[in-house]
Amino acid sequence: MIKHLFNISGGLAAMMLACTVQAASLDKEDLLVAEALRDNALKFSDAYNIVESLTVEVGPRLAGSEGDQRAVVWAQKKMQDLGFDRVYTEQIEVPRWLRGHAHAEVVAPFPQPLVVTSLGYGVGTPEGGLTAEIVEFADVAALAKVPANKLKGKIAFINKRMERTRTGEGYDTAVGGRSEGMRLAVKKGASALLLRSVGTDSDRFAHTGIMSMEGVENPVPALALSAPDANLLEAMLKRGKPVQVKLNIENARLIDGPSFNVIAEVTGREKPEEVVLIGAHLDSWDEGTGALDDGAGVAIVMEAARLIAELPQRPRRTLRVVLFGAEEIGLLGAKQYVQAHRDDLEKIIAVSESDFGAGKIWRFDTRIPQNKFAIADQMMQLLAPLGIKRGNNTSHGGPDSSVFVARGVPAFGLHQDGNDYFDYHHTPNDTLDKVNPESLRQNVAAWVVVSFLTAEMQGDLGRVTNAD
Repeated sequence: MIKHLFNISGGLAAMMLACTVQAASLDKEDLLVAEALRDNALKFSDAYNIVESLTVEVGPRLAGSEGDQRAVVWAQKKMQDLGFDRVYTEQIEVPRWLRGHAHAEVVAPFPQPLVVTSLGYGVGTPEGGLTAEIVEFADVAALAKVPANKLKGKIAFINKRMERTRTGEGYDTAVGGRSEGMRLAVKKGASALLLRSVGTDSDRFAHTGIMSMEGVENPVPALALSAPDANLLEAMLKRGKPVQVKLNIENARLIDGPSFNVIAEVTGREKPEEVVLIGAHLDSWDEGTGALDDGAGVAIVMEAARLIAELPQRPRRTLRVVLFGAEEIGLLGAKQYVQAHRDDLEKIIAVSESDFGAGKIWRFDTRIPQNKFAIADQMMQLLAPLGIKRGNNTSHGGPDSSVFVARGVPAFGLHQDGNDYFDYHHTPNDTLDKVNPESLRQNVAAWVVVSFLTAEMQGDLGRVTNAD
């Protein structure tokens, strides 16, 4: 579509050539080309078909699983079909785990079944299960204050509600129960952990997610409860009688194995060694189809790069799309990428990632030196008509991107509306029907503006520090 657009507009191809001799960081011709890309994305973006293909043809893709292997093959083929200049993989090593069954029920004083799911890489119960009294804690901090071995023979129940926000910041205050809860439960002598799901829905789905396992010699079973079932336990405890719960769980820790970062490039015409890196993560949890987390992000960055690749000439720098592996289990793909490329990170002039679902982008954040703010202001001229406002300069660019920012790489953050994102996050309900094609096109339109202008601008963004 973009080739047709430039043919009928007669002159934008010449503007692209003019960009090579202009001295300004972003000149008028750059902005006109970016505006045409934006408008073309709004009309013709094919991102929805990409995420539809991933969720239907691959589905769940837990790191190191057969689904993950199929996703790597799918990504390479899709990138090749989209016409990128180079498509390749880089192997990473990942821990592997197989989810089995997870059952929980109240056995006294009011017998009832509970809807639960194992937290990622959790262990099973002894044969026949375990039954114990639950002890409620308002949050992970309250559990941390309990003396060692105080919970011997009990089940710790962390009952922290997550606040619904547009930015998703409520996640940061609630996720500690999932990441550190089991570790603390072991220290306090508990037999198991029950956790109110880290989510904002009232559906009877439980939200899975990774835990901190490093250094825990004798991990205990750990389950997330659906919000209605956490409410149920809360109401039972208010009646003043001990509440006993029976757990029966079977999971399996497998030997470590390979996964891959899948990478595609649009090679720069003047400075191919300089790279603008845009990313998403290819893996997902195993209970939904990973449409929002992060199939939508995969589609957004691939489609934005495809539109740029179809311009009459390549941008000044290389645009590199990285679909990171094993994000869900500790940003492993990004961490191993940075380690493998530690000697040439200075060649990455900016990084960004789409990993917050498929809601419309409403805010443009940065992490760039203050003397480069004029570049972001120029980008905003084209982002504002999309309903996007200027945000802050403290962006980490996304979960995987944060690993690069920690090494001084500048970042852009295109912040999506996450009001309902944590209704579906890490649940069986993360499926394609939650993706709105119109919102996805708006995402691509914003991404193509920022990606193209960063790859095309004169000069660079320097490095960032904590003071920026």
